[in-house]
Amino acid sequence: MKKYLFQALLLSLAIVMLVGCATPATLQPTAVPTVAASATPEKPVTLKMIIWNNPPTVDILTKINDEFHTKYPNITVDMSVETTADYWTVMPTRLSAADLDILLLQGFPSQVKDYMKGVEKPSWQNMVEGGQLMDLTGQSFLKNYDQTYLMTWGSFQNKVYTISGGSYAFTGVFYNKDLFAKYKVAVPTTWDEFVKACGTFKANNVDCMTTGAKDVWPLMVAGWGVQQAIYPDTEKALQGFWTGTVKFNDAQAITAWTRMQQLLTFFEPGVAGIDNTSAPGRFATGNIAMYPAGTWDAPSIEKANPTMNYGYFPMPGSDNAADNKSMGVKSDSSFSIAGNSPNKEAALKWLDFFSQTSIYSEYVNAVGVLPSQPDATLTTKMGKEIAPYLPNLTAHLSVVWVSPKGVGANASAPFLASLFKPYGTFDDPKALADAAQADWEAGVNASK
Repeated sequence: MKKYLFQALLLSLAIVMLVGCATPATLQPTAVPTVAASATPEKPVTLKMIIWNNPPTVDILTKINDEFHTKYPNITVDMSVETTADYWTVMPTRLSAADLDILLLQGFPSQVKDYMKGVEKPSWQNMVEGGQLMDLTGQSFLKNYDQTYLMTWGSFQNKVYTISGGSYAFTGVFYNKDLFAKYKVAVPTTWDEFVKACGTFKANNVDCMTTGAKDVWPLMVAGWGVQQAIYPDTEKALQGFWTGTVKFNDAQAITAWTRMQQLLTFFEPGVAGIDNTSAPGRFATGNIAMYPAGTWDAPSIEKANPTMNYGYFPMPGSDNAADNKSMGVKSDSSFSIAGNSPNKEAALKWLDFFSQTSIYSEYVNAVGVLPSQPDATLTTKMGKEIAPYLPNLTAHLSVVWVSPKGVGANASAPFLASLFKPYGTFDDPKALADAAQADWEAGVNASK
């Protein structure tokens, strides 16, 4: 996986530096019949689309849908926006009821490996095998995407079912360059330097960090920054958990848990009442030094404060500076067509329109994503900030994570910082580590 991501992201580096790349070869069509994207529906059509709520994504897709309607006046896009929590309940229900044409997924990274026993198939695989996603293989617009990237994040058994809008890095930290300069704080490259940086800001009555703790999941993202540095080799870590060479309560893991708990103490007072949509704006006020979050928040920060002088660096969770150069990514907002869509031809027209390099470039620059099209033009500040780290980006452990059936809640995902008080029930890292390992072993043993 890391090899594939490295290849694809090197192409993104070329984009950031505004160097043109040759368009890759098209995937060869299979014998599966496909619907021609050029066919024009004779009657007025309403395409039903569902997305989760990310303000920059909502804004740019609203604009793209309007542009699409201008080109195809007989096709109207009815876009529903759900909260992230509600999306994964509402979307499957509407999908089963044949009430959707276009939906979002998060790519296909979690693959079942030979060393895994008694595992649940990932939800996307159940969707593919159940005919809930349309086979897109052979569609002409696929040629616009990097083919390795397309096959890594959007295919199953050599057929394409979803088109990734690009990748987000999410184990890094936004930082206020002006505050760092004012208080003579260097960008930290080790955990000790990070802790000292927060101490300097606190001594000068500057809040070290903020996040959307009210929604809980941003705390998990912040904690995964620490975990990424301590387990930079994703595939090795995943296999280690399954084979028993890596444990939730070994010395390495205890370090991760302890630092995640310490990380929670660096957030501003009252952070538990701040929701995710408010957090980027709070950082953008210029009064808070850092904001651990995904690159998806860059557009919101810039919208709130267009002149803000911010940067982005990997969370330095390790004592080893070399490990802290790694950054975890995920393929986000991949677009699929419902297998039972009543408007497949119109839906294909939308994907074809979205995939045009000029339209796609609008999208990636608006949402701050690393593009999956090698010919896209990336002009964002975030793209320039992430450029030095492109060779060290890899699929994050949480993205490829596969648990055994019946695994307990404390080990359902890797290293959940939200399990610590006041958000969870644990206040002792060792106790949480032992509970997580017990939950994991119970699942593994039950699967044998």
